[in-house]
Amino acid sequence: MPISPEQALDCFASDDLIGIGMEADAIRRRLHPETVVTYTVDSLIEPSAPILAQVEAAVESGATGVILRTPAPLDLAVIESLLRSIRQADPEIRIQALSAPEILSLAQNSSVNLEEVLGRLKAAGLDTLPGTGASCLNPTAWLAVHGAAHQAGIFTTAEMLFGAGETMEQRVAFLESLRALQSKTNGFLAFTLTSAPSPTGRDLDDPTAVEYLKTLAICRMMLDNIPHIQTSAHHQGLKVLQMSLRFGGNDAGSVHPIAISKHSQDASEEEIRRIIRDAGFRPAQRDTLYRTLFLN
Repeated sequence: MPISPEQALDCFASDDLIGIGMEADAIRRRLHPETVVTYTVDSLIEPSAPILAQVEAAVESGATGVILRTPAPLDLAVIESLLRSIRQADPEIRIQALSAPEILSLAQNSSVNLEEVLGRLKAAGLDTLPGTGASCLNPTAWLAVHGAAHQAGIFTTAEMLFGAGETMEQRVAFLESLRALQSKTNGFLAFTLTSAPSPTGRDLDDPTAVEYLKTLAICRMMLDNIPHIQTSAHHQGLKVLQMSLRFGGNDAGSVHPIAISKHSQDASEEEIRRIIRDAGFRPAQRDTLYRTLFLN
């Protein structure tokens, strides 16, 4: 059973970080008793470069999925063409693209309804939507897009951006709305917690590692109907990623082998696997749909 909104608020007010982490870890162990932590290998696809060459390079690097960068301006026919090109280049590769705000913009720009946009994207080859673009402050439109995607047979991930000035009550209300939608559609594959960056002039401190871990644990306790809780070295660093695996997390996010050669701060697959093992788990590569591909 998930904790109630009132219990979640009590946890946010509590200083018992270890106790909260232990409760979240107990839920992780109940949902994932095999002591496995997963990750995926994927690659970014740039719309301005030859698609076939990019997909071939992605597959050669070990990627099982690609993330299509959104071309500008947003045009439904152009995106459909890009999706078909990726699918033709490799029928087995999984394709993720387009945030909820971008889906809404596509519908508006194309003068078609949300359901038709999602149906056309799925027919062109889209597999999943990312959870980006959500806000605790005004989640209604984001939830509508993801609910419609689930109805169209498109799985999505959920994401909560925190530390952007929202109240604890708004965080809890957003998590409750995610749980309610998942109970209705069962379309969320995973949940990701992301801390908001501090723009210049914002009178707010960046969320600390302690706040991240506490919030992650509370999310795990509230969202026991979303199977996977994803953390990432990209936002929090390898040490916090490792600690998060004892605060409810069971997935280490994505590795981008091609991008690592250009951006040394990105974690390699070897580093991710080492961090998982050092935390006491077995690393397993998965695909975008969370199907295990390689366990070692």
